[in-house]
Amino acid sequence: MKSDYDELTPDRVLEAVEEACGRRCAGLVRPLPSYINRVYAVAMEAGDELIAKFYRPGRWTRAALEDEHAFVSACAAEEIPVVAPLPFVAGGTLGMCAGIAYALFPKRGGRPVEPADPGGERWFRLGALLARIHAVGARVPAGARLTLGPYTSTAADLDALLDGGVMGVREAERLEAFGHALLDEVAPLFEGVECVRLHGDCQHTNVLERPDTGLFLIDFDDMMNGPPVQDVWMLLPGRLSEVREEAERLVEGYETFRPFDRLTLRLIEPLRAMRMVYYLAWCARQSRDCAFLQNHPGWGGPAFWARELADLEGQLEVIRGGLGAG
Repeated sequence: MKSDYDELTPDRVLEAVEEACGRRCAGLVRPLPSYINRVYAVAMEAGDELIAKFYRPGRWTRAALEDEHAFVSACAAEEIPVVAPLPFVAGGTLGMCAGIAYALFPKRGGRPVEPADPGGERWFRLGALLARIHAVGARVPAGARLTLGPYTSTAADLDALLDGGVMGVREAERLEAFGHALLDEVAPLFEGVECVRLHGDCQHTNVLERPDTGLFLIDFDDMMNGPPVQDVWMLLPGRLSEVREEAERLVEGYETFRPFDRLTLRLIEPLRAMRMVYYLAWCARQSRDCAFLQNHPGWGGPAFWARELADLEGQLEVIRGGLGAG
Protein backbone atom coordinates (compact mmCIF):
# COMPACT_ATOMS: atom_id res chain seq x y z
CA MET A 1 0.00 0.00 0.00
CA LYS A 2 1.35 3.40 -0.98
CA SER A 3 2.16 5.69 1.94
CA ASP A 4 1.83 9.46 2.11
CA TYR A 5 5.54 9.47 2.89
CA ASP A 6 6.94 7.10 0.24
CA GLU A 7 8.90 9.92 -1.42
CA LEU A 8 10.30 11.19 1.87
CA THR A 9 13.73 9.51 1.86
CA PRO A 10 16.55 10.39 4.31
CA ASP A 11 18.40 12.18 1.51
CA ARG A 12 15.39 14.36 0.79
CA VAL A 13 15.01 15.16 4.48
CA LEU A 14 18.65 16.30 4.63
CA GLU A 15 18.29 18.37 1.47
CA ALA A 16 15.13 20.03 2.79
CA VAL A 17 16.76 20.93 6.11
CA GLU A 18 19.87 22.37 4.46
CA GLU A 19 17.81 24.38 1.98
CA ALA A 20 15.57 25.76 4.74
CA CYS A 21 18.21 26.80 7.26
CA GLY A 22 21.18 27.47 4.96
CA ARG A 23 23.43 25.22 7.04
CA ARG A 24 25.18 21.91 6.44
CA CYS A 25 23.86 18.69 7.96
CA ALA A 26 26.16 16.04 9.38
CA GLY A 27 24.31 13.30 7.48
CA LEU A 28 22.53 11.73 10.47
CA VAL A 29 18.72 11.54 10.51
CA ARG A 30 16.96 9.96 13.47
CA PRO A 31 13.18 9.34 13.31
CA LEU A 32 11.21 10.34 16.41
CA PRO A 33 7.90 8.82 17.58
CA SER A 34 4.90 10.39 15.83
CA TYR A 35 1.90 8.57 14.39
CA ILE A 36 0.33 11.42 12.43
CA ASN A 37 3.33 13.33 11.13
CA ARG A 38 6.92 12.35 10.35
CA VAL A 39 9.40 13.92 12.74
CA TYR A 40 13.19 13.64 12.61
CA ALA A 41 16.14 14.80 14.69
CA VAL A 42 18.73 16.00 12.20
CA ALA A 43 22.37 16.36 13.26
CA MET A 44 24.08 19.52 11.99
CA GLU A 45 27.78 19.94 11.20
CA ALA A 46 28.06 22.55 13.96
CA GLY A 47 27.25 19.84 16.52
CA ASP A 48 23.65 20.76 17.37
CA GLU A 49 20.43 19.06 16.27
CA LEU A 50 17.31 20.46 14.63
CA ILE A 51 13.86 18.91 14.62
CA ALA A 52 12.30 18.55 11.16
CA LYS A 53 8.55 18.03 11.14
CA PHE A 54 6.81 16.84 7.97
CA TYR A 55 3.04 17.27 8.15
CA ARG A 56 0.76 14.47 6.98
CA PRO A 57 -0.58 15.42 3.53
CA GLY A 58 -4.26 16.27 3.43
CA ARG A 59 -4.66 16.84 7.17
CA TRP A 60 -4.21 20.62 7.23
CA THR A 61 -4.30 23.28 4.57
CA ARG A 62 -1.31 25.58 4.25
CA ALA A 63 -3.41 28.37 5.77
CA ALA A 64 -4.16 26.19 8.81
CA LEU A 65 -0.46 25.44 9.31
CA GLU A 66 0.32 29.13 8.99
CA ASP A 67 -2.30 29.84 11.67
CA GLU A 68 -0.49 27.44 14.00
CA HIS A 69 2.92 28.94 13.30
CA ALA A 70 1.65 32.49 13.69
CA PHE A 71 0.11 31.69 17.07
CA VAL A 72 3.16 29.91 18.48
CA SER A 73 5.52 32.56 17.13
CA ALA A 74 3.40 35.32 18.69
CA CYS A 75 3.59 33.51 22.03
CA ALA A 76 7.36 33.16 21.71
CA ALA A 77 7.65 36.89 20.93
CA GLU A 78 6.04 37.54 24.33
CA GLU A 79 8.68 35.28 25.93
CA ILE A 80 6.07 32.64 26.72
CA PRO A 81 7.77 29.23 27.01
CA VAL A 82 6.75 27.46 23.80
CA VAL A 83 8.80 25.91 20.98
CA ALA A 84 8.33 28.13 17.94
CA PRO A 85 9.19 27.19 14.34
CA LEU A 86 12.50 28.50 13.03
CA PRO A 87 12.47 31.07 10.21
CA PHE A 88 13.79 29.87 6.85
CA VAL A 89 16.57 31.73 5.10
CA ALA A 90 14.17 32.39 2.21
CA GLY A 91 11.51 33.71 4.59
CA GLY A 92 8.53 32.15 6.31
CA THR A 93 8.47 29.01 8.43
CA LEU A 94 6.96 26.47 6.01
CA GLY A 95 8.61 24.64 3.13
CA MET A 96 7.64 21.87 0.72
CA CYS A 97 9.53 18.62 0.15
CA ALA A 98 8.20 15.83 -2.08
CA GLY A 99 4.80 17.50 -1.93
CA ILE A 100 4.82 17.53 1.89
CA ALA A 101 4.78 20.68 4.02
CA TYR A 102 7.52 20.83 6.63
CA ALA A 103 8.96 23.06 9.33
CA LEU A 104 12.08 23.18 11.51
CA PHE A 105 12.21 23.58 15.27
CA PRO A 106 15.00 23.90 17.81
CA LYS A 107 15.56 20.76 19.84
CA ARG A 108 14.22 21.18 23.38
CA GLY A 109 14.42 18.33 25.84
CA GLY A 110 12.31 18.05 28.96
CA ARG A 111 10.34 15.73 31.19
CA PRO A 112 6.54 15.43 30.83
CA VAL A 113 4.94 17.15 33.79
CA GLU A 114 3.49 14.84 36.43
CA PRO A 115 -0.19 15.31 37.37
CA ALA A 116 0.58 14.65 41.05
CA ASP A 117 1.40 17.93 42.84
CA PRO A 118 0.43 17.82 46.52
CA GLY A 119 1.42 21.43 47.22
CA GLY A 120 -0.42 22.85 44.22
CA GLU A 121 2.46 25.06 43.08
CA ARG A 122 2.75 23.36 39.71
CA TRP A 123 -0.99 23.76 39.09
CA PHE A 124 -0.66 27.46 39.86
CA ARG A 125 2.20 27.79 37.35
CA LEU A 126 0.27 25.81 34.73
CA GLY A 127 -2.69 28.15 35.11
CA ALA A 128 -0.44 31.19 34.70
CA LEU A 129 1.12 29.66 31.57
CA LEU A 130 -2.28 28.98 30.00
CA ALA A 131 -3.46 32.51 30.75
CA ARG A 132 -0.45 34.05 29.03
CA ILE A 133 -1.06 31.86 25.97
CA HIS A 134 -4.76 32.70 25.91
CA ALA A 135 -4.01 36.41 26.24
CA VAL A 136 -2.13 36.14 22.94
CA GLY A 137 -4.84 33.87 21.54
CA ALA A 138 -7.54 36.43 22.28
CA ARG A 139 -6.02 39.04 19.94
CA VAL A 140 -7.21 37.56 16.63
CA PRO A 141 -9.02 34.34 15.63
CA ALA A 142 -7.40 31.55 13.62
CA GLY A 143 -9.44 31.85 10.43
CA ALA A 144 -8.39 28.51 8.92
CA ARG A 145 -8.77 26.48 12.12
CA LEU A 146 -11.64 24.63 13.77
CA THR A 147 -13.91 26.51 16.16
CA LEU A 148 -14.86 24.21 19.02
CA GLY A 149 -18.57 24.12 19.75
CA PRO A 150 -21.57 21.78 19.65
CA TYR A 151 -22.66 22.87 16.18
CA THR A 152 -19.34 24.18 14.84
CA SER A 153 -17.40 20.96 15.44
CA THR A 154 -19.23 18.14 17.24
CA ALA A 155 -22.13 18.00 14.79
CA ALA A 156 -19.61 17.52 11.95
CA ASP A 157 -17.82 14.78 13.91
CA LEU A 158 -21.12 12.97 14.44
CA ASP A 159 -21.93 13.26 10.73
CA ALA A 160 -18.50 11.87 9.84
CA LEU A 161 -19.14 8.82 12.03
CA LEU A 162 -22.68 8.26 10.79
CA ASP A 163 -21.72 8.65 7.13
CA GLY A 164 -18.38 6.84 7.33
CA GLY A 165 -19.59 3.27 7.09
CA VAL A 166 -17.78 2.27 10.28
CA MET A 167 -20.74 0.84 12.20
CA GLY A 168 -23.88 -1.19 11.74
CA VAL A 169 -27.42 0.14 11.39
CA ARG A 170 -28.39 -0.37 15.04
CA GLU A 171 -25.19 1.23 16.31
CA ALA A 172 -25.73 4.18 13.97
CA GLU A 173 -29.28 4.63 15.29
CA ARG A 174 -27.99 4.70 18.86
CA LEU A 175 -25.26 7.17 17.99
CA GLU A 176 -27.69 9.43 16.13
CA ALA A 177 -30.07 9.46 19.11
CA PHE A 178 -27.18 10.22 21.46
CA GLY A 179 -25.96 13.01 19.18
CA HIS A 180 -29.32 14.77 19.02
CA ALA A 181 -29.70 14.53 22.79
CA LEU A 182 -26.17 15.80 23.46
CA LEU A 183 -26.45 18.81 21.16
CA ASP A 184 -29.87 19.77 22.53
CA GLU A 185 -28.57 19.49 26.09
CA VAL A 186 -25.29 21.38 25.83
CA ALA A 187 -25.64 23.91 22.99
CA PRO A 188 -27.34 26.58 25.19
CA LEU A 189 -24.40 26.43 27.62
CA PHE A 190 -21.99 27.70 24.95
CA GLU A 191 -23.99 30.81 24.05
CA GLY A 192 -22.03 33.99 24.74
CA VAL A 193 -18.91 32.15 25.94
CA GLU A 194 -15.55 33.75 25.12
CA CYS A 195 -13.73 32.16 22.18
CA VAL A 196 -9.94 32.48 21.78
CA ARG A 197 -7.12 30.64 20.05
CA LEU A 198 -6.22 27.59 22.15
CA HIS A 199 -3.59 24.88 22.32
CA GLY A 200 -6.49 22.47 21.78
CA ASP A 201 -4.81 19.27 22.99
CA CYS A 202 -3.49 20.43 26.34
CA GLN A 203 -2.80 17.07 27.95
CA HIS A 204 -0.08 16.85 30.58
CA THR A 205 2.13 14.95 28.10
CA ASN A 206 2.29 18.17 26.04
CA VAL A 207 3.67 20.12 28.99
CA LEU A 208 7.38 19.59 29.59
CA GLU A 209 9.50 20.72 32.50
CA ARG A 210 13.19 21.57 32.69
CA PRO A 211 15.17 22.43 35.82
CA ASP A 212 16.59 25.56 34.16
CA THR A 213 13.53 27.01 32.41
CA GLY A 214 10.53 25.45 34.18
CA LEU A 215 7.33 24.55 32.34
CA PHE A 216 6.83 24.90 28.60
CA LEU A 217 4.11 23.84 26.19
CA ILE A 218 4.75 21.80 23.02
CA ASP A 219 2.85 20.40 20.01
CA PHE A 220 0.27 22.97 18.86
CA ASP A 221 -0.82 20.62 16.02
CA ASP A 222 -4.46 20.67 17.15
CA MET A 223 -4.71 24.39 17.90
CA MET A 224 -8.24 25.72 17.52
CA ASN A 225 -10.60 28.49 18.49
CA GLY A 226 -12.69 27.76 21.56
CA PRO A 227 -13.51 28.51 25.20
CA PRO A 228 -10.44 28.86 27.45
CA VAL A 229 -11.78 26.14 29.77
CA GLN A 230 -10.98 23.58 27.03
CA ASP A 231 -7.25 23.83 27.76
CA VAL A 232 -7.92 23.93 31.51
CA TRP A 233 -9.98 20.75 31.82
CA MET A 234 -7.66 18.65 29.68
CA LEU A 235 -4.88 19.18 32.22
CA LEU A 236 -6.96 18.02 35.17
CA PRO A 237 -6.40 14.39 36.27
CA GLY A 238 -10.07 13.62 36.94
CA ARG A 239 -13.61 14.95 36.99
CA LEU A 240 -14.08 18.35 38.59
CA SER A 241 -15.81 16.84 41.63
CA GLU A 242 -12.66 14.76 42.27
CA VAL A 243 -10.03 17.45 41.64
CA ARG A 244 -11.51 20.68 42.94
CA GLU A 245 -8.34 21.62 44.81
CA GLU A 246 -6.18 21.21 41.70
CA ALA A 247 -8.72 23.10 39.58
CA GLU A 248 -8.85 25.95 42.08
CA ARG A 249 -5.07 26.35 42.11
CA LEU A 250 -5.00 26.23 38.32
CA VAL A 251 -7.66 28.94 38.07
CA GLU A 252 -5.88 31.03 40.71
CA GLY A 253 -2.72 30.92 38.62
CA TYR A 254 -4.70 31.75 35.49
CA GLU A 255 -6.23 34.82 37.11
CA THR A 256 -2.81 36.31 37.83
CA PHE A 257 -2.63 37.16 34.09
CA ARG A 258 -6.22 37.36 32.81
CA PRO A 259 -9.78 36.87 34.10
CA PHE A 260 -11.30 33.40 34.07
CA ASP A 261 -15.05 32.91 33.82
CA ARG A 262 -15.65 30.32 36.53
CA LEU A 263 -19.15 29.70 35.22
CA THR A 264 -17.53 27.96 32.24
CA LEU A 265 -16.39 25.15 34.54
CA ARG A 266 -19.86 23.73 33.89
CA LEU A 267 -18.69 23.13 30.30
CA ILE A 268 -16.13 20.55 31.40
CA GLU A 269 -18.35 17.47 31.16
CA PRO A 270 -19.97 18.61 27.88
CA LEU A 271 -16.48 19.23 26.50
CA ARG A 272 -15.42 15.77 27.67
CA ALA A 273 -18.33 14.23 25.73
CA MET A 274 -17.42 16.32 22.68
CA ARG A 275 -13.83 15.15 22.97
CA MET A 276 -15.00 11.52 23.06
CA VAL A 277 -16.95 12.08 19.83
CA TYR A 278 -14.03 13.93 18.26
CA TYR A 279 -11.64 11.09 19.04
CA LEU A 280 -13.98 8.47 17.57
CA ALA A 281 -14.31 10.54 14.39
CA TRP A 282 -10.54 10.98 14.23
CA CYS A 283 -10.05 7.21 14.54
CA ALA A 284 -12.72 6.57 11.92
CA ARG A 285 -10.76 8.70 9.44
CA GLN A 286 -7.64 6.60 10.13
CA SER A 287 -9.43 3.24 10.31
CA ARG A 288 -8.40 2.09 6.85
CA ASP A 289 -4.75 2.87 7.49
CA CYS A 290 -2.65 -0.29 7.95
CA ALA A 291 -0.66 1.16 10.85
CA PHE A 292 -3.86 2.15 12.65
CA LEU A 293 -5.37 -1.33 12.30
CA GLN A 294 -2.18 -2.93 13.62
CA ASN A 295 -2.23 -0.67 16.69
CA HIS A 296 -6.00 -0.90 17.27
CA PRO A 297 -7.14 -4.47 16.61
CA GLY A 298 -10.88 -4.88 16.91
CA TRP A 299 -11.61 -1.21 16.31
CA GLY A 300 -15.04 -0.77 14.76
CA GLY A 301 -16.38 -4.25 15.58
CA PRO A 302 -19.71 -4.87 17.38
CA ALA A 303 -18.05 -5.30 20.80
CA PHE A 304 -16.12 -2.06 20.28
CA TRP A 305 -19.21 -0.04 19.47
CA ALA A 306 -21.15 -1.59 22.34
CA ARG A 307 -18.52 -0.28 24.76
CA GLU A 308 -18.15 3.12 23.12
CA LEU A 309 -21.86 3.81 22.86
CA ALA A 310 -22.37 2.80 26.49
CA ASP A 311 -19.60 5.22 27.48
CA LEU A 312 -21.13 8.05 25.45
CA GLU A 313 -24.60 7.44 26.88
CA GLY A 314 -23.12 7.27 30.37
CA GLN A 315 -21.36 10.59 29.83
CA LEU A 316 -24.64 12.15 28.73
CA GLU A 317 -26.17 11.05 32.03
CA VAL A 318 -23.24 12.63 33.89
CA ILE A 319 -23.94 15.90 32.05
CA ARG A 320 -27.64 15.74 32.85
CA GLY A 321 -26.93 14.97 36.49
CA GLY A 322 -24.55 17.90 36.76
CA LEU A 323 -26.95 20.33 35.16
CA GLY A 324 -29.74 19.11 37.40
CA ALA A 325 -27.55 19.62 40.46
CA GLY A 326 -26.70 23.16 39.27
